[in-house]
Amino acid sequence: GYGGKDFYDVNCNNTSCPVNINLLCPQELRITAPDGGVVGCKSACLAFNTDEYYCRGQYGSPDTCKPSYYSQIFKNACPQAYSYAYDDRTSTFTYVGDNYDITFCP
Repeated sequence: GYGGKDFYDVNCNNTSCPVNINLLCPQELRITAPDGGVVGCKSACLAFNTDEYYCRGQYGSPDTCKPSYYSQIFKNACPQAYSYAYDDRTSTFTYVGDNYDITFCP
């Protein structure tokens, strides 16, 4: 946390993303196992390393960095997830308190 506050992606409510993101992952973002199965999905900024997807350079502000085709895929599947660099209006909330649980599901 920072100054007694923790930043996370729900408004003090339970949240989940019960979607297998690997199944939605576009071919160009996929990380695959030797057998061809999808084991992960890169962000567009990692996959393409461009200013537009990294929201740097001329795209380095909330006014110029907009959701991309790729971030929208994930946002549509998991509306509360933080899907691109300035996705603050729908996905950044604060929690003031001492205790909460984070559970990673298989």
